[in-house]
Amino acid sequence: MELNRLLLLTSFLLHMEEGHAGPTQLVCDNRLIQKYIREAKDMENRAGQCQALPALNYTVVLPLVDLSLQQWKSKPHETKWQEILCDLALLVGAVAGAQGQVTEDCGTRQLSQLYQHANFFLLLLQTFSWEAGPWEQGCSPRSKEQTHITSIFLTYRQLVQGKLRFFFHDLAKDLCKQGQGGGRDPWCRTR
Repeated sequence: MELNRLLLLTSFLLHMEEGHAGPTQLVCDNRLIQKYIREAKDMENRAGQCQALPALNYTVVLPLVDLSLQQWKSKPHETKWQEILCDLALLVGAVAGAQGQVTEDCGTRQLSQLYQHANFFLLLLQTFSWEAGPWEQGCSPRSKEQTHITSIFLTYRQLVQGKLRFFFHDLAKDLCKQGQGGGRDPWCRTR
């Protein structure tokens, strides 16, 4: 168990050094989430262009990531955070399950990239702290079974474009104000 955590931490730190943002920078600089949305769209498009992507032999379970903006806004940050973590954990598991079933090079490359991106957000959000304590796996998000690989990419794009973007936008209102805490966070930029 400890070795797995060490490997995840190492992977996370290496991923951070490859140009991905830290929590404060990602929340406070709207351009970064827009970059991740574009990357999600690009991955979805490239996966759609892979030739001969067969249906999966075994279904994967994907989170239902649709949201009602009015309901979303009424939830506290911690609830939103936990919901997104549950969605990401299920999505990362689905990508891993699909990776074991795809042998075509283009599909394998795209799924590998998707796994890295989704896992990056999962690890990043786990670094956020709330008064209630750390997040623990074991949640049961709303889900659906799928056999189409493109559905996995669609789900990821919708998650980044929806819940993640709105979550970071809401956090930015609280965290990225000038003069907060006697000084301005050097990572935060006003919009």
